[in-house]
Amino acid sequence: MSAPYNAAVLEPEATTPLIMALPKGRILKECGPLLARAGIVPAPDYADEDTRHMRFPTNDPNLDVIRVRPFDVATFVAFGAAQLGICGSDVLMEFDYPEVYAPLDLGIAKCRVCVAEPAATAGSDDPSRWSRVRVASKYPNIARRHYASRGVHADVVELNGAMELAPGLGLSRLIVDLVDTGSTLRANGLVVTETIANVSSRLIVNRTALKTQPEAIGALIARFRAALG
Repeated sequence: MSAPYNAAVLEPEATTPLIMALPKGRILKECGPLLARAGIVPAPDYADEDTRHMRFPTNDPNLDVIRVRPFDVATFVAFGAAQLGICGSDVLMEFDYPEVYAPLDLGIAKCRVCVAEPAATAGSDDPSRWSRVRVASKYPNIARRHYASRGVHADVVELNGAMELAPGLGLSRLIVDLVDTGSTLRANGLVVTETIANVSSRLIVNRTALKTQPEAIGALIARFRAALG
């Protein structure tokens, strides 16, 4: 059972609270039950999409949570603005921060990073014969690495939304994007032709913080591990 709000849970190693970065949107909703099983109870408005607050206390006076864009979680942790976070493995693949350690696969928010093309032309050409290809994606590094491993140069058009429109409007030949059910792809005449990676959310930690505050951060990792069990 979760600890009541304002009950102390961790022994402090520092005078300021640890900060855990949580992603807005779908992952945040799936985080709720996991946080509860780990005994972490943020202030009630942390899940309110309309609140203007971005930092929230928890039932532990030595832990606050912040709510940021999913793509920004790893950056906050890598640069030490947050000591811990929860983010998708797609974000870790894209940024590949050496400062970030990912000790636990939380098994939530599962999806895939995929290549998708117009259904009308998918399979009409052999990708192994390409020398270059134009790709629309919010994952420029993943896309470039994927095609470079096959000797293909990827010209990446970086988009943050409406990716499915790119092939039909001549912006790119294909897209590399996150796929859950695939319904949006189908509605826009696209099909998945390749899965680059399966994705799930990870607990991540700043490596320096783990060295300087091992007891507090280690205790949190242990609580998440127990929550998964």
